[in-house]
Amino acid sequence: MTTAPYRATERTVPTRSAERASYNRELVHAILDDAYLCHLGFIRDGAPVVLPTLYARVGTRLYVHGSTGSRPLRGAKDPGLAVCLTVTHLDGIVLARSAFHHSINYRSVVVHGTAREVTDPAERAEALDTIVDHIVPGRADDSRRANAKELAATAVVRLDLDEVSAKVRTGGPNDDPEDLALPYWSGVLPVTRSYGTPIPADDLTPSTPLPGYLSAH
Repeated sequence: MTTAPYRATERTVPTRSAERASYNRELVHAILDDAYLCHLGFIRDGAPVVLPTLYARVGTRLYVHGSTGSRPLRGAKDPGLAVCLTVTHLDGIVLARSAFHHSINYRSVVVHGTAREVTDPAERAEALDTIVDHIVPGRADDSRRANAKELAATAVVRLDLDEVSAKVRTGGPNDDPEDLALPYWSGVLPVTRSYGTPIPADDLTPSTPLPGYLSAH
């Protein structure tokens, strides 16, 4: 598998803080793999629309699933739907001495491309399993897979990672030298993701054990 960086294009070079941009494949993939919620943007009836949805990565492809009645997924039929997909991690709130220099520490990925419907049964099955396991590793084999009726109601679209970039901010505030003596606290408030204790369904048989993959959370 190639380790060459993704190519920079006019759409993937930011107009602000360009020094934070990266086209490194390992970094892009790591940011994508550390999240499962993305925002999918497209044009509908001449106006922009952005929808939150779940996704998973397989190699240099992203898979998104949803209802076959969904407007963007219907639009992904041949020849495909032009989209912009984004993923962002909030890692910290940066508090500067001046309001102007407040910021956030983050890791983000922006993908431009054409989303296309997946029609091959084997690829669809792999994509659906991967999405489930990407959210909770091990869950796909510990649940009933979709039956024919459910598959008929489910659409899967693929977006190739071709025109893609990462952008990252780390570190503390960038206070102006003349503000350093001001009597205001300055620094970073870290933000982390955590999971609570699993809550069983009301109708779950009491003897049903908690799966090990949930205990790990």
